[in-house]
Amino acid sequence: MLHFRSLEEVSLERSYLAVGVFDGVHRGHQEIVNRLVAGAHDQDAPAVVLTFDPHPTKVFGRGEIKLLTLPGERARLLGNCGVDVVVTQLFDLDLANVTAFDFMKRLKTQLGLAHLVLGYDSALGKNREGNPARLAEIGSELGYTVETVSALGDESGVISSTEIRKLVSVGNVAEAAHLMGHPYQLQGMVAHGDQRGRTIGFPTANLDYAREKVIPAGGIYACRAYVGDQKHKAAVNIGTNPTFTPDKQTLNVEAYLLDFDREIYGEVVRLEFIERLRDELKYTTVDALIQQIEQDVEQTRAILGTE
Repeated sequence: MLHFRSLEEVSLERSYLAVGVFDGVHRGHQEIVNRLVAGAHDQDAPAVVLTFDPHPTKVFGRGEIKLLTLPGERARLLGNCGVDVVVTQLFDLDLANVTAFDFMKRLKTQLGLAHLVLGYDSALGKNREGNPARLAEIGSELGYTVETVSALGDESGVISSTEIRKLVSVGNVAEAAHLMGHPYQLQGMVAHGDQRGRTIGFPTANLDYAREKVIPAGGIYACRAYVGDQKHKAAVNIGTNPTFTPDKQTLNVEAYLLDFDREIYGEVVRLEFIERLRDELKYTTVDALIQQIEQDVEQTRAILGTE
């Protein structure tokens, strides 16, 4: 998979294209992408996804929005779905004011657009004028076809990034993973922390995570942790360590990697959140905290099994 940061960097012919933010690359997005990839590869054409950064909601001043996926994460997940080329285009007010016709003409020029795959609620161009009907009308003039994919839902309703953000923010990572089709992920470089875990026999990796991302609610989680290509089981604490620092405001993300003994300061650790175990609690003694951590570790082992 090739990842470009601007349409101007790309020159393609006969591309099959999907356009959208695709934050989280959830199962609804995957329905569109799978249709895109199957059609493109059947015609020996490149499957291309055009996505945007920052999120349009932020650009339009409708409030701060936390992301499920940063651009690099999004591109990697799309690549895992079989996409050949991902373009993460800067979204600003200038781009927002481009008409649907001019935007599609640009895509035709840069990507050699042959076929456009749209979600049921897609709209491109100034004032969202480019609905599926309008885009098909433009396609008949510019020389591309349009295919619309219906919404994907389950017993909880239509799958959406907004709903998944809510689930992650309250700690329901298992349901979020069900809707996404993959676990929620958070990564960061391992930074020096207070090193209290080391003194009680549970050295943790303190992650310097991206503040633009949705952070799961404070608590203890069973996670998979990746250091490079190596996968490990991990019990992860998100919180303020109230036993030691009850007045702390910012959240720490600290991962205790099971059966692991190596210094990894400065390395990147990627976490996949599998299940929430419990709330973060304040303990009256260090021994009580140690006893609870031991239970968390055993519960993590049971959840992740032999993988």
